[in-house]
Amino acid sequence: MPAIRSPRTTARRRAPHRGRLAALTALPLLALTLSACGYGSEADSGDSGKAKIAAGAKKIDGLDTVKIGYFPNLTHGTALVGDQEGLFQKELGATKATYSQFNAGPSEIEALNSKSIDIGWIGPSPAINGYTKSQGKNLRVIGGSASGGVKLVVNPDKIKSLDDVKGKKIATPQLGNTQDVAFLNWIKGKGWDVDAESGKGDVSVVRTDNKITPDAYKSGSIDGAWVPEPTASKLVAEGGKVLLDEADLWPDKKFVITNIIVSQEFLKKHPKVVEAVLRGSVKTNQWIKANPAKAKAAANAKLKQLNGKPLPPEVIDPAWKSIEFTDDPLAATLGTEADHAVKAGLLKKPDLNGIYDLAPLNKVLKAAGRPAVDDAGLGVK
Repeated sequence: MPAIRSPRTTARRRAPHRGRLAALTALPLLALTLSACGYGSEADSGDSGKAKIAAGAKKIDGLDTVKIGYFPNLTHGTALVGDQEGLFQKELGATKATYSQFNAGPSEIEALNSKSIDIGWIGPSPAINGYTKSQGKNLRVIGGSASGGVKLVVNPDKIKSLDDVKGKKIATPQLGNTQDVAFLNWIKGKGWDVDAESGKGDVSVVRTDNKITPDAYKSGSIDGAWVPEPTASKLVAEGGKVLLDEADLWPDKKFVITNIIVSQEFLKKHPKVVEAVLRGSVKTNQWIKANPAKAKAAANAKLKQLNGKPLPPEVIDPAWKSIEFTDDPLAATLGTEADHAVKAGLLKKPDLNGIYDLAPLNKVLKAAGRPAVDDAGLGVK
């Protein structure tokens, strides 16, 4: 997930690092970065075998191809399933959908800026960064995709209650990333003191790449972790216990973990193609909810194709259940997540006005007899 770095840390660490975002234009030396929470590398996914263009189908807006990007992990399940089952292509007619995968938000934002992709599934912090860095000129958030899927998993022999977290070593994916900020905010709510940058204090916050967190847990170098799926379920498979589901800390147990973005230029030039992709997303989410077992299998089949192996049942089964796929971008929670980072001293309050354009999505929802979704006052005027 994306990370927010403090000015002091960014100034001290100049060496290149995979997943680092450039500093915000509005705040020199303050950068948002993305930890390696993806489970694959940038690549073309190829055809799933179900993404066939129907005979007699016509191109939308006269466009040959729409280029779509996403991460090969479960919080991007809408894109995984929609790609695997050919549900986006069905809505696009003879306009061919092509796909690229990314394991870091910065590279996806760069791809959007360079027109290597047109539309992408991405986490909240890189969307905030991409929008703010360009002074509101490069992207819009046009829809929601997923909520939840983040947990505090601990060693039950060492931690038996939430109060027992004090004095322990808890991993987060990266300094300032979405889960790191959430954990720091929770610690503050407990009345404990932790230096946000160093992670030292009443709790030792250990920034650890999601890919190695399970090994760190097995070795005993950490006592638990505040992490997204499927890392959380991997820890449970190693004997960990879910002590807290982050969803329980949010109103209605919902908070944004994945959104859909589009380049503003592409949205202006090809609004009907954008609507078609959003229609495919809405129908994919409907299919996921109506066919949970088939949808989980489809997502895992795509992960196997992309990563070389599927997730085992003991990991994907609980992980899939903890993620809610939603068309609503949960705009109010995006603002709250930014506020948490500001309170932690890791981010200067960004200007998010105009980050959303939900008119195309609400048009699709209205046609489907569904209620409109809200931009929490952060929509384009």
